[in-house]
Amino acid sequence: MAVTRLGDVIVPEEFTAYTVQNTMEANALVQSGIVTRNAAIEGQLTAGADSFTVPFWNDLADDEANIANDDPDVIATPRKLTAEKQIVRKSFLHNSWSAMNLASELAGADALTRIQDRASAYWSRQTQRRLIASLNGILADNIATDSGDMVLDVTALTAPSSSFGAEAVIDAAGTLGDQMGNVAGIAVHSDIYRKMLKLDLVEFIPDSTGRMFATYRGMAVVMDDLMPKVGDDYTTALFAPGAVGWGITAPNIADGTEIENKPGAGNGGGQQILHSRVNLSVHPSGFAWAEDTVADESPTIAELALAANWRRVVERKAVGLAFLKSKL
Repeated sequence: MAVTRLGDVIVPEEFTAYTVQNTMEANALVQSGIVTRNAAIEGQLTAGADSFTVPFWNDLADDEANIANDDPDVIATPRKLTAEKQIVRKSFLHNSWSAMNLASELAGADALTRIQDRASAYWSRQTQRRLIASLNGILADNIATDSGDMVLDVTALTAPSSSFGAEAVIDAAGTLGDQMGNVAGIAVHSDIYRKMLKLDLVEFIPDSTGRMFATYRGMAVVMDDLMPKVGDDYTTALFAPGAVGWGITAPNIADGTEIENKPGAGNGGGQQILHSRVNLSVHPSGFAWAEDTVADESPTIAELALAANWRRVVERKAVGLAFLKSKL
């Protein structure tokens, strides 16, 4: 029986372009509007260094306006415009898959499409996990250094007030003050999602391609078991549109897709290994990467979740994120 091998179907440049584009389009976080593709991030991903700085102007302070008069000796004192900077960390990532396993599964006319879809789905999941880990780090930093002003914690209340529900979600969004109306997405643990389904709180609507996605009170729902669960306490995240910027590109020097041939493997039957490489950055707006604890050249998912690696650089209302800690 003929078996389709990776070398028969893969054109590396086309495979890389397809994988990057599909990762962008298929990612649930992108579909929900929670994260937005950021040209500045993508432009820096193939430049040197492991991080880059994005300076920005702060808004004008809400000082009361001067009361004008007709005294020429009274001179108005100009206020100043201040600036801050966000530090965005890059990640240089790789994974590979053995063709001996894949070839059997992927044999057939659609082998190339199937392989590409598998790689795209993998990088989409990795992006989502790296974002949620970053959110965990931001949450921990907020509790440690900013008095938890982005968090509503109802876990100590008497049931049912301690449970996840519409009132708690509204109050969590309320930590954004007069910006709470911008909340458009919600990320939940699967246990919370099941409760939402049982209470008939989830509505499914089609996106622009006709695929159905879940919404809760008009907010796009992302479900992931990396959302924190400690005992009976669950953390839910709320997002305003564009609260997170991201980019993904092929490496500038190394090949984004490379096929390694090992003719001696399998007692001479041969083995092929598909290597896939991306440069990736997922960055919550309003924060600077502090690079406190990173063992290797790029932060791991566990390191992204450390409070010490994050620092908020804007006022609370300028961050389109909020967290709810609740019981089920």
